Amino acid sequence: MQYWIGSAAVCKNNKNELLMVRGKHASDWSVPSGGVEEGESLEECCIREVKEETGYEVKVLRKLFVKEQELNGIHATIHYFETVVTNGSISLNDPDGIIVEVDWKSMTELNKLEQAYPEDKDFLVNYLLTK
Repeated sequence: MQYWIGSAAVCKNNKNELLMVRGKHASDWSVPSGGVEEGESLEECCIREVKEETGYEVKVLRKLFVKEQELNGIHATIHYFETVVTNGSISLNDPDGIIVEVDWKSMTELNKLEQAYPEDKDFLVNYLLTK
């Protein structure tokens, strides 16, 4: 079995909106995330992925949880971090070419979005409710 380790950023703005990215399909909305590169910490991966996928520089505040799942014979471990924007503005610079849109989504919008990882939806909605 193959193993994959990555980080994901949960980032809220002062309007209580969540930073989200969309892949090439309409149902591909998710929080910014990606795989850890060699020599990189989980936190460094999170910061890099947000910068690449959204244009924002972020600071990691704390680890929220770890999700483990199997996808197509690959055991994936994703570390979710609470982050805050420290600088930048929306711009796509995704070297993988998989992100086509970046936006801040309200709780109402989040509830209506088709998500790439539907199992994250309840957590993300609750995060916005409690923060």
